[in-house]
Amino acid sequence: MRSLWYRSRTEALDDAEAGRSIVLPVEGRVPPLQQVLRRLAMGLLVLALTTFLVWVDRTGYHDNSDGAVDLLDAAYYATVTLSTTGYGDITPVSDTARLVNILVVTPLRVLFLIILVGTTLEVLTERTRQQVRIHRWRSRMRDHVVVVGYGTKGRHAVETLLGQGITKDGIVVVDPQRKAVDAASSDGLVSVLGDATRSDTLLKAELQRAAQVIVAPQRDDTATLVTLTARQLNRRATIVAAVREDENVPLLKQSGADMVVTSSSSAGRLLGVSMASPHAADVLEGLMTYGSGLDLAERPVTDREIGASPRDCTDLVVAVVRGKQLVDYADPEFSPLRAGDRLITIRKATNGNR
Repeated sequence: MRSLWYRSRTEALDDAEAGRSIVLPVEGRVPPLQQVLRRLAMGLLVLALTTFLVWVDRTGYHDNSDGAVDLLDAAYYATVTLSTTGYGDITPVSDTARLVNILVVTPLRVLFLIILVGTTLEVLTERTRQQVRIHRWRSRMRDHVVVVGYGTKGRHAVETLLGQGITKDGIVVVDPQRKAVDAASSDGLVSVLGDATRSDTLLKAELQRAAQVIVAPQRDDTATLVTLTARQLNRRATIVAAVREDENVPLLKQSGADMVVTSSSSAGRLLGVSMASPHAADVLEGLMTYGSGLDLAERPVTDREIGASPRDCTDLVVAVVRGKQLVDYADPEFSPLRAGDRLITIRKATNGNR
């Protein structure tokens, strides 16, 4: 209700426009039969309450047939009153009975009608509910991850993010194909249908407030335009892009990508390693598949490790990041470790990674 009350007209129009392309995860739905039974129980409860109120004050009512009102007459009066039939054969004659009809029975009549037409009302209010959900979602999104493209690369990127502890609420998928958007929604992710090369589409994904952006479309030219648009909207976000050809890597970096992954070259290298050493290829595949056995992870140096050699760490350290410099663990310049260093380690996967 706060979301409805405090929204400005401009925000309401923006939410209505965004609702045409933003797909939120489906909420848990109650089975239709259970909904009908629940509404029937509520209707019977209202009917029973009205009957009880009339029977308690039965002396204030007059029955045209015999003058007295018993329990059956009270139930009959409650039924015809709540259904707005009102034959007039039983009427409230005392001040108390009329006051109860005004203050209690009439609201119960309205409630009874709402229960009866609940399905219709639900359909009519679905659009408003969707706008409220979108408004609340947009107001809460901060420092999230935007994944552009939900094909093979995008899906595996999301799986890895989830394995690293990022929640589904912190990931937004953008894709121009309805099939991909529906798949992301089925996976519990918020998704935006639209062309990611357009600023308005990325703004619907709240990219201007995102912390990381993964660009994984099908075409390299699309990746370049998306990266350029994303960098213009958000100067501080870390942008990682995927391309097919090595020659497009400099263009992506000039467009604002912090890291560029060449999918075809990476696949070619893995093919070469698989031919020369199948077991080494299995290890590499395991390292790249988060939670499969061994994980390649980056973490800060601990207080206990400060002053020690990388070889003395609990995890297997393969590289050290000091400042913006990445150096092999065997470089004597990086031994001993200092506060602020970050370690690239190989460690055994835990159950929490999935």
